[in-house]
Amino acid sequence: MGNTQLLSIHVHPVKAFRAVPLREADVEPWGLTGDRRWALVDDGGKVVTQRQQPRLALAAAEFMPGGGIVLSAPGTDPLTVAVPEPGETVTLDLFGDKVEGVPADAAAHAWCSEYLGAPTRLVHMDDPATRRPVELEYALPGETVTFADGYPLLLTSVASLDALNSLIAEGDHASEGPLPMNRFRPNVVVGGAEAWAEDDWSLIAIGDVTFRVAKMCGRCVVTTTDQDRAVRGKEPLHSLGRHRRFGSKLVFGQNLVPRSPGTIRVGDPVTVLE
Repeated sequence: MGNTQLLSIHVHPVKAFRAVPLREADVEPWGLTGDRRWALVDDGGKVVTQRQQPRLALAAAEFMPGGGIVLSAPGTDPLTVAVPEPGETVTLDLFGDKVEGVPADAAAHAWCSEYLGAPTRLVHMDDPATRRPVELEYALPGETVTFADGYPLLLTSVASLDALNSLIAEGDHASEGPLPMNRFRPNVVVGGAEAWAEDDWSLIAIGDVTFRVAKMCGRCVVTTTDQDRAVRGKEPLHSLGRHRRFGSKLVFGQNLVPRSPGTIRVGDPVTVLE
């Protein structure tokens, strides 16, 4: 294991928007404080991500005191959005999960719709303790998650990215590499472990906070989206398909569920417990 440590922390205030790097973050049962508490939905109620709208990679949201956010994106004026008052919820379709959320105000809907060129609403998850369970096949009773894809946190490893970039360099689309870590949109990035060591972890501690390693993370087309230009290529899915296929999934990273609350900080040791 060596001197494995936490190299960086990233939260995504709005699902599919660019990440916010942090030096430390509080860990709640459903993930890092503020991570993916907001999401966009289309006029059919489906959650909108970079799968449908690569331009979301260029949109940003900054935290405001009290949980509000400031939206910004190229060609738009920034907009401050307050946490909506408790009230009527709307039902979101998040990859087949039916999830309740509270709509933001009309100005937020208008800003998002104008940026994406399609009717879009911004929705806030008011109560992550009750709204949505972790993917049931891999969940323990009572585990919940925000608007993240399925699990409270995603962990990636620098050594594994280096190994993947070596595979990309040997492949048919070498000119696309090396890829940066932001293609994988992790919450926590670790260094000091051997490449792919995380495949065998089942329980870890980051500093004083323990996490269950729930399952490998199957990857989608979002990983092929350049997060700085919002254009798509073939990698890393081409190389993952050749070298990191587990069943029907192309795998990079591990999904985590917190086992205890606390605070994690860049530089914290990462300890494999099981």
